[in-house]
Amino acid sequence: MQGKYLNVKNIAIFASGTGSNARKIVEHFKENPDFSVKLLVSNRADAPVLDMATENGIATLILNRKMFYESEEILTALQQHDIDLIALAGFLWLAPSYLVKAYEGRMVNIHPALLPAFGGKGMHGIHVHEAVKQAGVAQSGITIHFVNEQYDSGSILFQATCPLSPEDTAADIARKVLQLEHLHYAPVLQELLTNIPKLHS
Repeated sequence: MQGKYLNVKNIAIFASGTGSNARKIVEHFKENPDFSVKLLVSNRADAPVLDMATENGIATLILNRKMFYESEEILTALQQHDIDLIALAGFLWLAPSYLVKAYEGRMVNIHPALLPAFGGKGMHGIHVHEAVKQAGVAQSGITIHFVNEQYDSGSILFQATCPLSPEDTAADIARKVLQLEHLHYAPVLQELLTNIPKLHS
C-alpha cells in the first residue's frame, strides 16, 4: 500500500476567480486513489476558489507578481507538494519561462473558445464570448492546450464544440461553453496524467 501511495500523481490548480472549473477537477479526482489535487495557487487573496480549496483540505498558496516573476519560489512549493501536473483554471497571469521549462508537457490551460481563433492577451471571460458573438460564427467551444510563454498558443490537446444560434447573447454562449469546460477538463487531465511518468520519482 505504501508503494502505491508513493506513485500517486499530484495536481496543482492555478486559479484567479470563483473556481467552478477547479471545483469540478477536485470533485472528479476526489474518489480516485491514483491522483490527488494537492495545491491551489491563486494570484488573488480574495479569490473565492481559495475557500473551496480549504473546504476540501487542499493546501493553498497566494502569489504576488514579485514572487512569480522575480523569483522561483513557486518551484520550491510545487516540489514540496510533489506536483506532477499544473492545471490552469481561469488563471490570468502569463506563465514565466522558468515555470514553462520546469513543467514542459505538464502544464495545461483551458480556453473558452476554439483556438487559434479568439485567443491572446485580454481574451478571457466574457470578452471572449462577446468577440465570438460579434463575429457571428456558427459554433464555439473549448480548447485544452499546453502552456508556453505566450497567451493561448501552446500545442492543442483537445477541443469540443457547441452550436450557436443568431439569438444567443454573449451570456448564452458563456453558459454553453462552461458546460463543455465542466464536462471535459478533468477527464482530459486524467488521461494526460495517466500517460506521463511521475516527475520526481
